[in-house]
Amino acid sequence: MEDIRAARGIPAAEEAAREWNVVMQLLDEMASLLGQQSVTVAEYARDYSGKTGVANMTNVIARYNLPITVEEGLTWEVAREKELLQDVQLKPGAAALLSWLKTEGVAVVLATSSVRERAVEVLTRLGVVQYFDDMVFGTEIERGKPWPDIFLKAAEKAHAAPADCLVLEDSEAGIQAAHAAGIDVLCVPDMKMPAESYQQMKAAMLKSLDDVKGWLTAE
Repeated sequence: MEDIRAARGIPAAEEAAREWNVVMQLLDEMASLLGQQSVTVAEYARDYSGKTGVANMTNVIARYNLPITVEEGLTWEVAREKELLQDVQLKPGAAALLSWLKTEGVAVVLATSSVRERAVEVLTRLGVVQYFDDMVFGTEIERGKPWPDIFLKAAEKAHAAPADCLVLEDSEAGIQAAHAAGIDVLCVPDMKMPAESYQQMKAAMLKSLDDVKGWLTAE
């Protein structure tokens, strides 16, 4: 598909579904149980967004000085998430974009810090799992975002060089990871506008996923 801005592979749809609010709710619940103040949206974007589950739980345990192991924390998190994830919805424009990319023969690889079970369950329930040619999960890499590992692995699974790929991201850590991987990144902000230093790493800033097709097909 050389006419689609040479985008042979799109190794990310990291936030096709809005899962960040689930993590925020989990943090709120934990803080409430401990009688402490929860994280702000800005703190979440800086310290948690785009990170692996292990990294986030390690951060939470240190933040609240919890007398538990990372494994114990993740067990509680997974059990609670199963209830909260029932309310997760697709971002506007996600289904239409994924369908169009499939029709155009563009390889789409999910690159998510989530675990396989959670991601596949959510995408299946939302009716879009069939649009992904492959997936990369946080458990497959040693270093999470902002390191480039997850996107380099996704490009490999897309059978494309990083320079021929495109990442769709909304988090600062994700933008930095894509930039470090040598992959152009489209930023579609969600909960927080990335800081100027991260915006300088983008190929373009789009208001929504509805605008991606127009950007890809623009001459």
